[in-house]
Amino acid sequence: MAAMFWIQFVLVLGAVLIGIRRGGVALGLIGGLGVTVLVLGFRSVPSEPPIAVMLIILAVVTASATLQVAGGLDYLVQLTEKLLRAHPKYVTILAPLSTFFLTVCCGTGHAVYALLPVISDVALKTKIRPERPMAISSVASQMGITASPVAAAVTFFLGFAAKAGHPVTLIDIISVTMPAGIIGVLAAAAWSFNRGKDLDKDPEFQARLEDPEFRKGLDGEVTTLGMKISTTAKVSVALFFAGVGSIILIASCPWILPLTAEGKPIAMTTVVQFVMLAFGAFIMFSGNVKAKEIAHSSVFTAGMIAVVSIFGIAWMSDTFITANKKFLVDNIGVMVKMAPWTFAIATFCISAFVKSQAATLAITLPLGLALGLPVPLLLGLMPASYAYFFFAFYPSDLAAINMDRTGTTRIGKYLLNHSFMIPGLIGVSVSTVVAYAISQILL
Repeated sequence: MAAMFWIQFVLVLGAVLIGIRRGGVALGLIGGLGVTVLVLGFRSVPSEPPIAVMLIILAVVTASATLQVAGGLDYLVQLTEKLLRAHPKYVTILAPLSTFFLTVCCGTGHAVYALLPVISDVALKTKIRPERPMAISSVASQMGITASPVAAAVTFFLGFAAKAGHPVTLIDIISVTMPAGIIGVLAAAAWSFNRGKDLDKDPEFQARLEDPEFRKGLDGEVTTLGMKISTTAKVSVALFFAGVGSIILIASCPWILPLTAEGKPIAMTTVVQFVMLAFGAFIMFSGNVKAKEIAHSSVFTAGMIAVVSIFGIAWMSDTFITANKKFLVDNIGVMVKMAPWTFAIATFCISAFVKSQAATLAITLPLGLALGLPVPLLLGLMPASYAYFFFAFYPSDLAAINMDRTGTTRIGKYLLNHSFMIPGLIGVSVSTVVAYAISQILL
C-alpha cells in the first residue's frame, strides 16, 4: 500500500510540475491525463469533477469581463488615482489598500496593471522610494483574492464546503478573510514605509541619474485623469456592485429563495451562478457591449485558463486523495491535527509553484478534508494559499518591476532577495494568523 501511494504521489506531483512549466491551460490538460493514468493504470475510481465550482467561476468571470469591456475597470482605476494623488505622502499605505480593494471588487488581480504605473508616478513625484508602495501593492492585489466574494478561490471554497457536507456561507468566508487580509496588508505596508534609502540618498539611483537617457525616462506623467469615462462605464460599475450585493443579501436572507423538492433553500453555489450571469447581462445591455469583445478581453482569457486548470488539477488531486484516504489518515492525520499550522505551510509551498490560489485550494482542500481537518479550520488557513510572490515571476510582480522607472523595485542578484519577499511573507503570515484566530471565534 505504501509503495503504491508513493508511486501515485510522484505521478501527481510530476503532472503538477509539468503543467506549471508549460503554463496556461496545460495544468488542466495534464491534470486530465493524470486522472486517466490513475483510473486505467492504478484502477482508482475517479471522483466527481468540480462542475459546480467551474460554473461559478465561469459566471463570475463572464460578468467581470463584461464590466471590463464596458469601461468599468477604467473608472475604478481613475477613482483610485484621484485618491492617491490627493494624499501622495501616504501612498505606501493607500496604494496597497487600493489594490487590495480593487481586487475585492473585481474578483481578479489583473486590474492592478493599470494602477501600477500611477503608483510609481505618485511616489516619484513625492520623492518617495517607489519600491515601498510598488512591491506591497503588487502583493496586496493578490491578497485581495481570498477576500473577494466573486473571486475564483472564494467561490471554489464555497462549492467545496457544500460538496463536503460542511457548508459555510459566503458571509462566513468574507467575515474571516476580509479583516485578516486588511490587517495583513497594513502590517506589510507598515514595514514598507521606511524600507530602503530615500532616492536622494540612494547611491545606485544617484549613479543612474548621470545617464541622460535614464533621466529622460523619469520625465513626464503617467495618469488616467484625462481619460473620459462614459456614463455607461459608471453604470456598469454600479450594476456589478449591485450583483455582488445581491449575492450577499440572499446569503444573509435565505428565506428569499424558493425551496427545493427536499424542502431546502437553493444552494448558494447555484445562486452565485445565475445572479452574476444576470447582472452581466444587465451590464451588456446598458453599455451595448459586444459579445465578441467580452470573449476577447484579458479578464475573460485569464478566467477561462483558471477554469480549465481547476477542472484538471482538482479532479486529479481529488481522485488521488480519495483513493489513498486511509493511508493518509493513518500516517499523517494525527500530526496535522496536533499541529494544523503545518498544513498552512504545505499550502504555502504548493502555492509558490502553482500560480493560482484557486488551483492551490483545489489541490489542498480535499487533502485537508481527508486528514480530518474541519472546514472552519481550513477556512482560517485560506490566506496561506498565496505564495507565488516567492519567486517573483508572477505577472503583477514583473509588471511592478517594469513600471518602476527608477529601478528600485527589482529582483536581486540572488533571485530570492527581491522587493516582494519580505512584504509578501509579512502580509501572508499575519493574515493567516488573524484568519485562523477569527475562524476559531466565529465558526
